[in-house]
Amino acid sequence: MTKKKKNEPLTGEALLAKVKQLEHLSKEEKAKECGYYTITKNGVERVNMMKFYNALLEAKEIELDGKPSSNGRGGRSASYRITVQANGNLLIGAAYTKQMDLKPGDEFEISLGRKHIRLKQIDSELDED
Repeated sequence: MTKKKKNEPLTGEALLAKVKQLEHLSKEEKAKECGYYTITKNGVERVNMMKFYNALLEAKEIELDGKPSSNGRGGRSASYRITVQANGNLLIGAAYTKQMDLKPGDEFEISLGRKHIRLKQIDSELDED
């Protein structure tokens, strides 16, 4: 049995032009026509929609990932929201403590409002509310 060489999927301007040309087809058919599919061991054709969508975004120069971090590692970005844990604790993540350049042992005064909790750093030049 000989293996048929698969064409490279279209990218960039060629991809955008082909998608425009195929506007009458479904999104799956467009992806397949642009080369975003594989054939499994069992001979089943699988359309890779995620790679197709990512190639379209890249061709249109749309960046969804944001800027990579300076250390090259991924990870979650700070959402500025936390959830009360099952044990009733609030955990403030490392993203926030790094952003504020906090060190182990830094102390805070906790003041409770009607619908908020305020942390005020003790013995700091950054004595802001």
